[in-house]
Amino acid sequence: MSALEKTPFTGADYLLWEREQPLKHEFVRGEVFAMAGASDAHVTISGNVFARLRQHLRASPCRAYISDMKLQIAAADAYVYPDVFVTCSGADAARSDAKAEPLLVIEVLSPSTAAYDRGLKFAFYRSLNSLREYVLIDPEHPSVDVFRRNEAGLWVLHPCGPGQTVQLESVGLELTLEQVYEDAAPPAA
Repeated sequence: MSALEKTPFTGADYLLWEREQPLKHEFVRGEVFAMAGASDAHVTISGNVFARLRQHLRASPCRAYISDMKLQIAAADAYVYPDVFVTCSGADAARSDAKAEPLLVIEVLSPSTAAYDRGLKFAFYRSLNSLREYVLIDPEHPSVDVFRRNEAGLWVLHPCGPGQTVQLESVGLELTLEQVYEDAAPPAA
C-alpha cells in the first residue's frame, strides 16, 4: 500500500480559492497562511502613510494600495498582502487580482511578524526587480527603517528616528514622523 500523493496547491488555485474566503490568506510555495487582525496603531499608521501617498501620487501613473491588494512575488512562488505599496507599472494597472511590479513596499511591524518582515519576507521582496524601497515602521517605538536599493543593486539602510524626516525617494515624498504616527503615537518610554 502506498501513501496518497499530495496534490500541489498552485498560485492559480490559491487565487480562485482566496476570492471565496471571508478572511485573508497569504500563499507561499504551495502553503496558505491565515492573516491575523491588526492593532489600532498598525491600522492607523498604515492609513496615514497610504493617505499621504495617495494624495502625493494624484495625476501620476503611480497608484498606492493598502492591505487588501495582493502582491505576487513570482520568484518566491508567493502572494502576500503588504500593508501599503506603490506601483507605477502599466502592466499592474491592467491586473485586477494581484499586482507584481511594486516600486515601494511598506510594512508596519507587529510582534508576531517583525522577524518575518525583516527576514524571509524581505528576501522575497528583494527578488522583485521593480522594487526600489522597502520600509519598516515600528508602531511601538518612533522609528522607520527605509531600505533603498542603490545603483550597485545593494540594499542600504536609512534609519529614521525622532526629529528626522522619512525620505521615500522612489516616489519623491518626504514624511515627518509626526505624519506617520498621527493619532497612533507610541507610548512614552
